[in-house]
Amino acid sequence: MHNETTLDDFAPKLTPQRRIILAAMGISMAAILIFSYIWCDINPFKIWNKRQNAFEYLFGHQISEMDAKTALRQAKRLPDIMAFEDARFQIRKEYETLPIKERPQRSKQDKAAQSLAKEILARQKPHEREKIVQEEYIRLLDEKRGGFFPPETDSSRVKLYSVALLETVMMAIWGSLLAVIAAIPFSLFAAKNILEIIAPGDSRFHRTLRWISYFVVRRSLDAARGFNEFVMALMFVAIIGLGPFAGILALFIHTTGILGKVFSEAIEAIEPGQAEAIISTGGNTGQIISFAVIPQVMPTIVSYSLLRFESNVRSATILGFCGAGGIGFLMFDKLNGYLYREVCTMMIMVIISVSIIDFLCGKLRNHFI
Repeated sequence: MHNETTLDDFAPKLTPQRRIILAAMGISMAAILIFSYIWCDINPFKIWNKRQNAFEYLFGHQISEMDAKTALRQAKRLPDIMAFEDARFQIRKEYETLPIKERPQRSKQDKAAQSLAKEILARQKPHEREKIVQEEYIRLLDEKRGGFFPPETDSSRVKLYSVALLETVMMAIWGSLLAVIAAIPFSLFAAKNILEIIAPGDSRFHRTLRWISYFVVRRSLDAARGFNEFVMALMFVAIIGLGPFAGILALFIHTTGILGKVFSEAIEAIEPGQAEAIISTGGNTGQIISFAVIPQVMPTIVSYSLLRFESNVRSATILGFCGAGGIGFLMFDKLNGYLYREVCTMMIMVIISVSIIDFLCGKLRNHFI
């Protein structure tokens, strides 16, 4: 007689004790989720209630009549300010040739600069003054309007951002490359099955040696990825100064911790048959690793290395906020100056570059997987 198979036949048979344990775990998880939901003040309706704020933040707010009057008043003062600054520069340059004792006091220099500024303004043509005022008026209105859109499209600025973005990509390249080079040997000493090949034997000494190697390397990898790249970049900037090298070191250490863990777990999951075949033919440790271990984990190495490279491009952007170079340094400067449209341009450039890198990495990944 044929017995029909149902889904219940594939379900695990749970003992009463295990049912109680699973129920307790479910209740605990539900309690944690409810507690954290209340603690973090999660409220999806906040987004909808604040939609106007979000729209104004992204696209700017409407200029009021008071804002327009204030901007025009400030713009009209700009020619006077420019003339005075130009005059003061000329006066200082003129007095620099005199000995310090013969130079007039600061108040007299300012009076001379004010007189010269009046002459400069008198020589200024009306249409030149009006052009300065209008350009400043438009700039002030744009600044008061705020918002990220439309992005900045000035060619000179886009060129500057492109150079900074190239520096960010180079930071990611070097940080990722050094991490892969370091993570592969670390992962070998963090995999139990490879340690048994490197240090074979059942004696207390060999077991202790394998345990120490496993523990030290694993904890080192934990420490490497335990700190965020931004924190490490702050440390390296304080040690070696501003620049992309600090960012490269931060990415290198953090990525080594991540890849070392992933590679070691992939090595522990390899098929042991190939290694045993090479051991049976008298192969040494180097041959076992080269011909039995690395070929099996190579797809994982390539895939995760490319994935971390893509991620490091984004991380390198943020590292610039603490002075570690790249486009993030410019982005932080523009954010402090409330130049959100320039920030929007840089964000779009980063997104486009990450998309291009993802496409190219996908093509490269297909050759190994």
